[in-house]
Formats: sequence, C-alpha cells, structure tokens
Amino acid sequence: MSVLGRLVVAGLGAAAARYALRQVRTSPAGPALERSNFRGRTVTLAAGPALALGACGAAAGGAASVPAGAATVVAGLGAGAVGLYDDVVGARPEQKADKGFAGHLAALRQGRITAGLVKIVGVGAAGLGAAALLAADPRVAAHPGRRRQGALGRGVDVLLGAGVVAGTANLINLLDLRPGRALKSGLLLGAPLVGGAAGGIAAGAAGAAAGLLPADLGEDVMIGDSGANALGAVLGVALAARTGPVGRAGLLAVLAGLTAASEKVSFTRVIANTPGLRELDALGRRAD
Repeated sequence: MSVLGRLVVAGLGAAAARYALRQVRTSPAGPALERSNFRGRTVTLAAGPALALGACGAAAGGAASVPAGAATVVAGLGAGAVGLYDDVVGARPEQKADKGFAGHLAALRQGRITAGLVKIVGVGAAGLGAAALLAADPRVAAHPGRRRQGALGRGVDVLLGAGVVAGTANLINLLDLRPGRALKSGLLLGAPLVGGAAGGIAAGAAGAAAGLLPADLGEDVMIGDSGANALGAVLGVALAARTGPVGRAGLLAVLAGLTAASEKVSFTRVIANTPGLRELDALGRRAD
C-alpha cells in the first residue's frame, strides 16, 4: 500500500471512530456508560466501543490480505467486547476489590469468577484466533524464520503470536490511567509500524486513536478497557504480522516483563518522575 493509501486509511479510522462515538453516545445505552474519572468529572465510556469499531474497520480495510484483515477484526472486536464487559460489570461494588492478575486468581481460588478474569481469558482467546488467522496469510508464512517449520514449530509460532496480540492489548490498557495516555501510547507504537509490512493495519488503528484523542484529553470521554484493549490488540496484530518466531518471542518477553513490573511499580509514578515522559504525558491535557 502506498503512503497516500495509508493516509487515507488513517483518515477513515479517525472519521469512523468519531461517527461511532456519536452513535453510541446517543443510543439508549449511552446513559449507562457515564462514569466519573480520576478527577470526579462525568465522562462517557462510549469512546471505548467507538474506538474498537473505528480501529477495526479501518485497519481491516488497510490489511494486505483477507486473513490479515480477519485477524484484525477478531483481535480488535474480541478484545474490545470483553473489555466493555469488564467496564460495565467490573464497576459493580463486589468486583472492585479484585485488582490485577493476582487478585483475579485469588478470587478464582475462592470460587468466584471476576469480570477481570473474563477479560483476561477473552483477550487471550481473541489473540489466539488472530494468530491462527495470520498463520494462513501467505505473506506472513513467507517470513524466512517460518520456511522450514514443522507442525510443532507452527504451533509454537501461533502461541507466540497470540501472546504478542494479547500482551500488547494488556499493555495499552495498563497505561490507561490518565486522559489521553493510552491513545498517545498507541500513536507512539503505531507510528513506526505504519511504514512496515502491516502498515495499513497500524494506520487504521493510529487514525482512530488520533480521531478520539482531543475528546479524551478534554475529559469529555474515556476509552476504558474496551477501547484500550481493542487498540492494543489491533497494534499487536500489526506487530505479529511483521515478525518471525524469534521476533515474536522477543516482543513477548518485553511485554511479559512490563506486565510483571506493573504489579510492583506504578507506571503513573514512573512517568511523573521522568523528564520528557512527564511533559509528553501532560501535553494537551487539562491543567490539574
């Protein structure tokens, strides 16, 4: 796809996300999506499903093959759907005490299935489905690291791809603690991917993120788990589509390390204490 084609895909992503936001916000379900943000302002979670729909639609249209487009839809809509479930059900009082992967496992040992655990399993399943579809893409299969794979190697490669998709979805979600942070992170991750083999997919996701960024920074909307998971999953497909088994393993190691670190370290505190990151994080946001 040409540079102009990718710009068109990005523009379609932005337009689709904004249109979807208006439709979701004014739908009968709109009032149920209102929440208070970290500052106590009333915002709407309608941006979450809007981002999922806009990013998936544009990214699938920009994909280089039918299998890659299908992988994008499965990953983005699957992760977005279970994220929306967690946004709605996870807000209930009995669910709020179980936080983090360890908290969800502790609840499971007590015989309780949390909304967060449903989301974890659902995002993993969406990643696995997307990775299996990518394996059917001739362009992905032609990577030098895959030419002599046997059945076992192909299976491991699919599992690594699933881990990259799910891990990227989780990482973007972990960063969604302040207005605009997750969308900025998605743009920073997606920008260098736009020029690669899966550039059309990344362009669609980045365009949708850019389209909703002003409303998110203005504290008019929140993307929630639905939007953050969907954005990360689509970008994860772009990452998995352009890397071989070794590259996927390296990406998964980095994603797993960051996820483990998040259980012990506050990313918000790290950003606040790091020059450059602090200013980028605050750029365009309302003053505290």
